[in-house]
Amino acid sequence: FITVLTGITGRMVQDAPRESVAVPMLLDFMGDAVFVAHNAPYDSNFLKASCERIGHQWPHPHTIDTARLARSVLGRDEVPNHKLATLAAFFQTQVQPTHRALDDARATVDVLHGLLERLGAVGVLTLEELTASMRRVPHQRRDKRHLADRLPEAAGVYTFRDSDGRPLYVGVSQDIRRRVRSYFTSAEQRPRMTEMVGIATEVTAIVCATDLEARVRELRLIAEWKPPYNRRSRHPERTVWLKLTSEAYPRLSVVRAVTDDETSGRVYAGPYSSRADAQEAAAAITEATGLRACTQRLRPGHRAAGCVLGQIGRCAAPCDGELPPATYAGIASSARQVMLGDTTLVDEAIAVRMSGLAAQERFEQAAMWRNRLDAAVLGIRSSAQLRAFGQVRQIVAATSRPGGWDIHVIRHGRLAGATFCPVGHDPYAAVEAVVTAAEHVDPPISPDTSALIAESRMLLRWLEGARPIDIDGCWALPLSPAGTG
Repeated sequence: FITVLTGITGRMVQDAPRESVAVPMLLDFMGDAVFVAHNAPYDSNFLKASCERIGHQWPHPHTIDTARLARSVLGRDEVPNHKLATLAAFFQTQVQPTHRALDDARATVDVLHGLLERLGAVGVLTLEELTASMRRVPHQRRDKRHLADRLPEAAGVYTFRDSDGRPLYVGVSQDIRRRVRSYFTSAEQRPRMTEMVGIATEVTAIVCATDLEARVRELRLIAEWKPPYNRRSRHPERTVWLKLTSEAYPRLSVVRAVTDDETSGRVYAGPYSSRADAQEAAAAITEATGLRACTQRLRPGHRAAGCVLGQIGRCAAPCDGELPPATYAGIASSARQVMLGDTTLVDEAIAVRMSGLAAQERFEQAAMWRNRLDAAVLGIRSSAQLRAFGQVRQIVAATSRPGGWDIHVIRHGRLAGATFCPVGHDPYAAVEAVVTAAEHVDPPISPDTSALIAESRMLLRWLEGARPIDIDGCWALPLSPAGTG
């Protein structure tokens, strides 16, 4: 049977080591490694029988069967069967199986890598998760594979919807059809996703010209729809800013949005990830500049309740009614310069404060002030970057990828257009077309942008590796950016 199946004859292996030598050598080589094989039970049963014959204990290694794994990952619409030769052809392995030990082992390795790539895209990252992926798919999930049948094999955004058409989950992929199909395999182990798939009756798709466009669309749709099964980025519109008010005696205030133009005297820093971070930043700026920390509304010539900071000289104490607004204006001006990007004053003041605390061996308090300084600098740097980005009327830039160029139009910090220009096509014509078709974007209130902050930051990261084509307006940051002294 073996000769008929593989073409291997007894003469071909007559000089090979005997079973009593070969099997212990193999087990010693394996150690405690994971045993991977195609149709693993077939191989392991032979080895178990050999161990019994030579009186050697079978070590019961952790086993991964690439055949079972393939059945859970690849449907019959992708491969006609799950034989090693079929899978090797599907994954275009470097070595094709020939029913010879080394060739088959190398082909199995390449097939395993192909399966791991597919599984990694759906969050299977550990050996335990990989083992779970070999389990049989419940028929309730398997029966919904047809939801992916008419989806495009292209990059873009997909949305799972319930029977009423309500969005349940929004995702993004380079291959929408393949990604959606993976939800109906045993590779998907997340309980929430299993629950979502059970509810879903439809999957819709939006094909995008570029990966960046797809990620931006995903972000916007999640912010608009707030799908119940999207945990991350459900509220990207929620921001926390630090605001220098324009009262007679300005102070720092934590606010949820930029609502006033900075030309009116108000200045913003941020956004921060939480109210607590904004308050830490405010503490550092207040300490360095002498701004009042109280929240009461003060009027020139009117006394108000004082505080401890005024009594110990760490606040200008305008609450006593004796400090003219013009005198306090110098303090507010220093704070304004700090908020606009020159953090020298804060750097030096907090450094002195930390040194004094460290000299007294009050290291925890010194670390607290270091964290406050970091929070202040982070928010100031962020607002400086967004302020400059949001005021640029238009940026056209491109990045290369296999087969051509991704070209994007960004207006006031918002993605306004995207296209892909294949190799051999006129890139200037592609640029002209995408600029003409790009969305009109109104300028924002500084230092905000005309997009979600998460979108603007995504675009800024992309621009770091992009080739600028055209910039309409001035895009610059302060010569001495925040945090450099």
